[in-house]
Amino acid sequence: MSEYGKNPDVPAGTHEVFNQPGALADYNAYDTDTALREGVFRHGAKWADAGLSAYGARTGSAEVIELGFLANKYKPRFFSHDRYGYRVDLVKYHDAYHRLMKMALEEGIHSSPWTHPGPGANVARAAKSFLQYQAEPGHTCPLTMTFAAVPSIKQTPSVAEKWLPRITARGYDPRNVPYFDKAAVTIGMGMTEKQGGSDVRTNTTRADPLEGRGPGAACELVGHKWFTSAPMCDAFLMLAQSEGGLSCFLVPRWRDARSKNPIEIQRLKNKMGNVSNASSEIELRGALGWMIGDEGRGIRAIIEMVSLTRFDCMVGSCAGQRQVTAQAINHALWRSAFGRALVEQPLMQNVLGDLQLEVEGSLALCLRMAEALDNPDNEREKLLLRLGLPAGKYWICKRTPFHAYEAMECLGGNGVTEEFATARFYREAPINAIWEGSGNVQALDMLRALAKNPEVLDAWFAELDKSRGAGKQLDKTVDQLKNEFADTSDFEYRARRVMDQLALTMQAHLLVQAGNSAVADGFIGSRLGGYGNRNYGTLPRGTDVRAIVNRGNPWVK
Repeated sequence: MSEYGKNPDVPAGTHEVFNQPGALADYNAYDTDTALREGVFRHGAKWADAGLSAYGARTGSAEVIELGFLANKYKPRFFSHDRYGYRVDLVKYHDAYHRLMKMALEEGIHSSPWTHPGPGANVARAAKSFLQYQAEPGHTCPLTMTFAAVPSIKQTPSVAEKWLPRITARGYDPRNVPYFDKAAVTIGMGMTEKQGGSDVRTNTTRADPLEGRGPGAACELVGHKWFTSAPMCDAFLMLAQSEGGLSCFLVPRWRDARSKNPIEIQRLKNKMGNVSNASSEIELRGALGWMIGDEGRGIRAIIEMVSLTRFDCMVGSCAGQRQVTAQAINHALWRSAFGRALVEQPLMQNVLGDLQLEVEGSLALCLRMAEALDNPDNEREKLLLRLGLPAGKYWICKRTPFHAYEAMECLGGNGVTEEFATARFYREAPINAIWEGSGNVQALDMLRALAKNPEVLDAWFAELDKSRGAGKQLDKTVDQLKNEFADTSDFEYRARRVMDQLALTMQAHLLVQAGNSAVADGFIGSRLGGYGNRNYGTLPRGTDVRAIVNRGNPWVK
């Protein structure tokens, strides 16, 4: 009889826990990301290497990773009134959310290219955003909106003078007080309405003048917004119908020192993902707002902001791909099955290598677009962005949900439990594909760009021609893409297929230019030439999967 049987007060030991991987924590999320570090160097931000390394150590720390879990476990809570019955429209967040916001804003993720422009500024910021998103995606929404609001607000000097120093300041002040009592503020957005969604020209919210007309004029807004993210931001860019047509307004949360602006929150959205970030439905009951840009040119005033938020959707989705791939590789390194570590088994190597190739292509496209943002006076780079942002947003964000699922499957049952990061990133994966314009909106935007400025296509193919002759399959696919554009019949119907090829050929070209043959050959062999509709883990024979997986290993510098 065992000692347990002899003594009924001692519980019987049933098993020993072994063959379970340790958590991916206390690692440097930058130093161990070969693709990211190489891309930062390649696209002009080598000067940021030391700072990114320090930030990678912070975002990969167990402390910050735990903040991500806590910010999602304890959702934002809405309070319409205070204990005395006064309307307050207050959203309260867990302290973990505030700590994540503080670290990001103090790092300048919301402002560094505006305060310190120059070669590599947007590349370095994209890299920091990439690291921050891997810790927790939801809180990056107000970071993005604050960053992207700057070009729009700059259009109206009288408003910019008061707001931009606070918007670009490195600091975080979550107090529920007027903006003029803060040194640092955040900006949100309220564009869409129930009846129109992405078709903002159907907006019914009206703006009535209080004094004067034109840029900077004060108006009162009456209407609603179906999606207003981060309702505790200090002000919001909104679209409303004025006498001269659809116009853009900056609407503060407080009207003056004693009264809140009548922006009434109806409820918070109960979202499947992006849980830590509050998204709300609001009504505007005579809310003060200042006109941004020219009256009747609201879309023109807001368009650059939308372009930048779409860019951040690309970066965020790519970061999600990186995080779940790192989780899958971490699991495979330490988990054994059938007598061997998973990472040594050919079929798992095929899956992991394929997941990493997706990250490589996505990141290459993101950082190339960041480099283009760093050259605002270069006409060819501006043309490249005009196609690259909708194509990248469409493709990278749309690939991410299936990618997240495949990585989750690598962890088996653990992957679907909320204690593991993969479940959270899987729920997050569809968000960026839908926000800031879904797939069809991006495809139609591509068609509008071609119709308005055909030179964008010349810039795109000039970029691709840098890899002409590097490989028969890439040359053939680029030629096929040219034929797609030469045939304009049923163009809108075929727009998604064209977007697929725009993104894939550019990714392939950029990986060729990056110079790692294992990655470039693996990507081209598996993504071009009729391999578009395929499952992960179907890389062709001869792919150097060991080398590719090693690039994604979160423990290898």
